[in-house]
Amino acid sequence: MIRTDALAQLPVRTALPALVRALDGHGAAVLCAPPGTGKTTLVPLALAGLTGSGPVRRVLVAEPRRIAARAAARRMAWLLGEEAGGRVGFTVRGERRAGPSTVVEVVTTGVLLQRLQRDPELAGVDVVVLDECHERHLDADTAAAFLLDVRAALRPELRLVAASATTDAEGWARLLGGAPVVEARGVSHPVEVVWAPPERAIRPPHGMRVDPALLEHVAAVVRRALREREGDVLCFLPGVGEIGRVAGLLGAGPGGAEVLQVHGRAPAAVQDAVLAGGTGARRVVLATSVAESSLTVPGVRVVVDAGLAREPRMDHARGLSALTTVRASRASGRQRAGRAGREAPGTAYRCWTEADETRLTAFPAAEITVADLTAFALQAACWGDPDATGLALLDAPPAGALAAARSVLAATGAVDADGRPTDRGRRMARLGVHPRLARALLDGAREVGARRAAEVVALLSEEPPREYGDDLAAAWRSARRGNDAYGARWRVEARRLESALRSVSEEPAAAVSRADSDDAVAGLIAALAFPERVARLRGGASYLMVSGTGAELGEGSRLRTAPWLAVAVADRPVAAASARVRLGAVIDEETARAAAGALYDEGEEVRWSEERRDVVARRVARLGAVELTASVLGAPDPGLVRAALLEGLRREGLGLLRWGAEATALRQRLAFLRRELGEPWPEVSDEALLARADEWLGVELDRARRRTDLERLDAGAALERLLPWASGDAVRLGELAPERIEVPSGSRIRVDYGGEQPVLAVKLQELFGLHETPRVAGGRVPVLVHLLSPAGRPAAVTADLASFWRDGYRSVRAELRGRYPRHPWPEDPASAVATRRTNARR
Repeated sequence: MIRTDALAQLPVRTALPALVRALDGHGAAVLCAPPGTGKTTLVPLALAGLTGSGPVRRVLVAEPRRIAARAAARRMAWLLGEEAGGRVGFTVRGERRAGPSTVVEVVTTGVLLQRLQRDPELAGVDVVVLDECHERHLDADTAAAFLLDVRAALRPELRLVAASATTDAEGWARLLGGAPVVEARGVSHPVEVVWAPPERAIRPPHGMRVDPALLEHVAAVVRRALREREGDVLCFLPGVGEIGRVAGLLGAGPGGAEVLQVHGRAPAAVQDAVLAGGTGARRVVLATSVAESSLTVPGVRVVVDAGLAREPRMDHARGLSALTTVRASRASGRQRAGRAGREAPGTAYRCWTEADETRLTAFPAAEITVADLTAFALQAACWGDPDATGLALLDAPPAGALAAARSVLAATGAVDADGRPTDRGRRMARLGVHPRLARALLDGAREVGARRAAEVVALLSEEPPREYGDDLAAAWRSARRGNDAYGARWRVEARRLESALRSVSEEPAAAVSRADSDDAVAGLIAALAFPERVARLRGGASYLMVSGTGAELGEGSRLRTAPWLAVAVADRPVAAASARVRLGAVIDEETARAAAGALYDEGEEVRWSEERRDVVARRVARLGAVELTASVLGAPDPGLVRAALLEGLRREGLGLLRWGAEATALRQRLAFLRRELGEPWPEVSDEALLARADEWLGVELDRARRRTDLERLDAGAALERLLPWASGDAVRLGELAPERIEVPSGSRIRVDYGGEQPVLAVKLQELFGLHETPRVAGGRVPVLVHLLSPAGRPAAVTADLASFWRDGYRSVRAELRGRYPRHPWPEDPASAVATRRTNARR
């Protein structure tokens, strides 16, 4: 019996006529309705004709999460007075409750993509509702693009609704070809915001890590909320681990309240209990962002928001893809706070400052812009658009991330050189797991059998709880004997994968396994899934992955000292140079070579070694960045040696060469001319000389074989090759920047060009009779004269000799004539005869 009273209370009913008109006129619409208005439950029932007198249509509702899909189907079935599986059913990965009488079917967006690939026309489906599209999940964006292709080419009558819990609908309206936007007003009560930041500084989140001090503070705020406010408390935390930690801190019901946990891994019975409402006792519901808009939790009057969320990220440089903890956006904060005002005035406690609020991003990042795109690339290839340029997407996939994804697909044999899917790639796409795991399932089944391959891949598709440890084989054994919620889900997924594998395999699985032990099987499957994460021990608990990334095991890990590892899950801690292994398996070198064979390379290696600070020439066999074998190369290719020496010069600097006094002086003279006259005189800075090393060191480099050859090289002779010989200016070097200047005494004094101005250091008596300061650079630049005492010590400095004779000489003469009486000190130095000698010798 239809629960008409409950249906009548859903605010979205007032928007149904406008939505129907929009679909009749345009075929597509954007529906904006706050959480709790009936957007997910009443709208599909109404469009299917199950709540009124309209024609019966088959409606497909796509939800981003399994927990939301199950909850929506059960709620709609309850509104019809039925159980899920009748006129309303659902299909999620590993579970289906639907039959011939099903009119409204709720599926995850991943399931929808699988159906579109098998049957692009979606035969028998009249309306598709993409729910929670504002969350910008990659599968939802992809499904929308495929559905728009279907409407344009195959099924123009297929109706499409993009349902959003926010009013940020303009982008979706444009994407749907100018579709009308229909808004439904919710029943919203005022929500008081209480800023409740921690008293002391909190370390920002990094990777999956959240500062324990923040979780302690959140638990304290929950207790405060229970004291200060009435009603149930809904507390938002980023993930399962944080929910468990806060639940432990709260204990068995603070203030008599019942503590419940809601997340994708929670048992169905717990999820149903939370969504059914309380039975009298106050409740504290600890939830992930799934409760922002996908689920409505009745009885909530208070929200405590930790201000964090989990989003997928791809570190392409390290080949690591994982969820990471980020600050939740302002839009998410509004959604969460609004949960406190669904049924009555409420309160939202925010665990950050009001000033921090202004620094938050406006909306969550679209998953397509930050996540691993390997699965998306395979979906696009199987759809017939390998580069995704023809897909209608709100955000284009980043070119670099898409190229990296396509390289993974090529390495696993999923696509050909043109990016088109191979038969193997199409089979991989139908398995319903990440392409890496699909590759491991297909290839691993031939080695170890379908069941065992499926069981290990099921472990990898949903990371086991941390208490299972970091040893994949041990986690496998724990899952087998475990009676926890994870173990139950794992068994369902393993059976699904085994069945899917048998439906797509062209050849039977191995009758006799080539790997007998759990460790060997787990290692092989993990290595096949993540070949670039195969790692070899390099000392202690430190490993080097074939991708070139370092990896470290945690204290107490039983994987320590294993010669080879297959790393299944890793992340990078704050300020750490190496990744931290979260889940891995022991393998041997044979398995490593088999799994990562595409990365094997053998050849001559001639390079500059920073450790030895010299040229190293070897024949090397490598598995990616991991060196397997090496032997000395007797006669390396001269061109490779030359390149290695040039690399050494770039790394070590020009100090590798022999810079005698003559070479240094020549370089200084050239630098002076370049500074004063410019072209055609060459730039001789370190950067410029290194850039032109081929030009001025070419002959010497051709003969050199090692560092010592560079050290014997005469840099000055080589540097002369850069002189402007072609223009004829080289012959003027001695004229424009003379190495020595002859002074009145007849001495030829060396000019020092090492400073900003050329310096001529000469004994004062040798300049008697010289009226003008010597000049260089064609008379443009006066030298700076350092006048020395008879003992060669500085007596005066001048750039204007005539002025010195007139004004400065008297004081110098008065100071020095008594100290050096044997040397001439004429009263008129400008007319005196210059000399190098004492009075007696003269």
